[in-house]
Amino acid sequence: MIEDALVLPSSSSHSYSVIKVGSVQSPSVLVSPLNHHHRVLLNVPFSSPIIALRRKGVGEKLVPKMANYEGQAVTSRDSEVRSGSMIFEPILEDGVFRFDCSANDRDAAYPSISFVNSKDRDTPITTQKVPLYTPTFECLLEQQIVKLELPVGTSLYGTGEASGELERTGKRVFTWNTDAWGYGPGTTSLYQSHPWVLAVLPNGEALGILADTTRRCEIDLRKESTIQFVAPSSYPVITFGPFASPTAVLISLSKAIGTVFMPPKWSLGYHQCRWSYLSDQRVLEVAKTFRKKSIPCDVVWMDIDYMDGFRCFTFDKEHFRDPMSLVKDLHYSGFKAIWMLDPGIKQEEGYFVYDSGSKNDVWVQKADGTPYVGEVWPGPCVFPDYTQSKVRAWWANLVKDFIPNGVDGIWNDMNEPAIFKVLTKTMPESNVHRGDTELGGCQNHFFYHNVYGLLMARSTYEGMKLANEKKRPFVLTRAGFSGSQRYAATWTGDNLSTWEHLHMSISMVLQLGLSGQPLSGPDIGGFAGNATPRLFGRWMGVGSLFPFCRGHSEAGTTDHEPWSFGEECEEVCRLALKRRYRLIPLIYTLFYFAHTRGTPVSTPTFFADPKDPSLRKLENSFLLGPVLVYASTLRRQGLDKLEITLPKGIWLNFDFDDAHPDLPALYLKGGSIIPVGLPHQHVGEANPSDDLTLFVALDEHGKAEGVLFEDDGDGYEFTKGSYLLTHYVAELKSSVVTVSVHKTDGSWERPKRRLHIQLLLGGGAMLDTWGTDGEVLQLILPSEDEVLKLVSTSEKNYKDRLGIFFKYFT
Repeated sequence: MIEDALVLPSSSSHSYSVIKVGSVQSPSVLVSPLNHHHRVLLNVPFSSPIIALRRKGVGEKLVPKMANYEGQAVTSRDSEVRSGSMIFEPILEDGVFRFDCSANDRDAAYPSISFVNSKDRDTPITTQKVPLYTPTFECLLEQQIVKLELPVGTSLYGTGEASGELERTGKRVFTWNTDAWGYGPGTTSLYQSHPWVLAVLPNGEALGILADTTRRCEIDLRKESTIQFVAPSSYPVITFGPFASPTAVLISLSKAIGTVFMPPKWSLGYHQCRWSYLSDQRVLEVAKTFRKKSIPCDVVWMDIDYMDGFRCFTFDKEHFRDPMSLVKDLHYSGFKAIWMLDPGIKQEEGYFVYDSGSKNDVWVQKADGTPYVGEVWPGPCVFPDYTQSKVRAWWANLVKDFIPNGVDGIWNDMNEPAIFKVLTKTMPESNVHRGDTELGGCQNHFFYHNVYGLLMARSTYEGMKLANEKKRPFVLTRAGFSGSQRYAATWTGDNLSTWEHLHMSISMVLQLGLSGQPLSGPDIGGFAGNATPRLFGRWMGVGSLFPFCRGHSEAGTTDHEPWSFGEECEEVCRLALKRRYRLIPLIYTLFYFAHTRGTPVSTPTFFADPKDPSLRKLENSFLLGPVLVYASTLRRQGLDKLEITLPKGIWLNFDFDDAHPDLPALYLKGGSIIPVGLPHQHVGEANPSDDLTLFVALDEHGKAEGVLFEDDGDGYEFTKGSYLLTHYVAELKSSVVTVSVHKTDGSWERPKRRLHIQLLLGGGAMLDTWGTDGEVLQLILPSEDEVLKLVSTSEKNYKDRLGIFFKYFT
């Protein structure tokens, strides 16, 4: 039996007193988040006293609640232990339910920041459906413990940005945005918070559950087929489904938290970044080398060293004297420029951003009402309070004025927010945010910490729109929350140049996609440490097929540009990036549907057959639409040694005559048609009149279909009908395969261009024909014996191509 037990945080910002408040008749574990690193863990066995904490001096208290486990209150509601099944209301659409512990808890819940429209969460709809699964709850010491038990054999995914395995059973995650440099597979808090779990049931149906709280939340999946959330009371949970497929759940989730912003097409090319390119001359040298070596690239990034003493919205007068001239040169060569903006604003009178912010009273405050000062790159800094609309407007106008310097995109970093020289790595929880009523009103930092990065990204996005309403903003954010996909892409943070992190990057990108954030990718090659040529080439091979594709490395490491590792690795990178650029028509089409419908872009392999349990833990493969990507993430296992598990159905392998041991294997699902473009050096080279290729893989019925979305690649005219959406179909009848346009949407006329049909036969063999896009094209299938000969010859050529690289690989 535990009598009085207490773990005090090392932070001196709070003091606590111990109060013995009663006992319970059932065992439990109480978890009370105190700050970033410390929690009170109270093991409460049968009939032992409950220990509660009352925080002193910060205007809030932890109130004990006592009751027996039949939910009978001992005293008032503020001093009870409550438990039972949650009550529900249907919201949004059929199959979506909001659960609360009680009607009082429903009324006490804070507004939703994750939902596009908070009122949608609070407005019941009329439906005859009732939940198939109902969560239970316990409320103890102002902690709300929600548990959802699902059938044995259920597989669990999601949890947002999380390291470790793809299938999450046995894992525990804490939603607390954290500067997590050099994280590992067991790290429990990273840069983003997504209190969300996607459960795939044994029969292949799927269910999603969202704990709609901004505060620190424990997602406990250590018990098989059981989902548990623990966070401060009161908060609702939202269930989506069960629906027929995981994709259906993600579509439903997107109706709540929003779809990804429509990215400008150039942002789907390759991005080159490094902390840091120290001068405009170095930036131009890197850009020119890409073109000289014919390695595709669309974007060069500027890290913090472009600034004057790390002051945001300024330029180093010696090394970046004329940013507009620099960007003019970059644009001439087909490059865009992305610049970093951090939230930490140097506390310095005479610095126009600090002076303007102080005049407008925009800074996050301490409990005593004075601006909080924390150390980041420029030294002592103050921090905009993005929870206020006036502050977001102030920041957006700074961004608007910054854009004409030659800013094509903005990178929001350090926005957890990260603070130097403090144990918690962030600002004190007692800091005060004077938030808008619709966000939750005036609250301490503990309440708003996890959404600080989201609100900064929102402000940045809105500022870019103010600068030019005819262009789509591109923002990359390190910190985020459910809903941040509406404003920004993300990456998986400060990873390491190791094989373990290469392997883990696949699952991390997939988890973000399964949590509603489809536009993500890792630092290809690893941020910290020195990649080897083989590691870098292998990482580029798979990274070139992620939704967001950027190489990035830390200052002090060896150079990590594609040509920095020798000619062989350079060629692997060239081949990999040419693949990406050929597939950009497919990737852009996938993002159109992700934006308009909420469908995912990259998904785990089991999405091809959610009923097949053998696919649910595959971690070195993924789907890019109907394309299955199979990569080796082991040092001494190249493509020729890769063991491949294919989902049920027809899967036909293909490549672009570019087979290499360090490039992934590609398969097209039977029944699919994918559009393929030319291997341009940058997206701006593409022209609607370019030759278009369709890869066709027939299903068991001899049919296939696919879609191509085309528009200006930027702006919002597509929302007014200015686009072309083409549905292609193929059908086999009497040894003749006919390919035609089934239907079109949009007001664009079809470009006059040649159409190249490549019909996959298996083993990499293809039949092809040329014609004009929009016309009916036909291919005549040869005899079965001739097909077998074609397949055999193709397989031999494939092995021969791989053999060319044997010396390099061994």
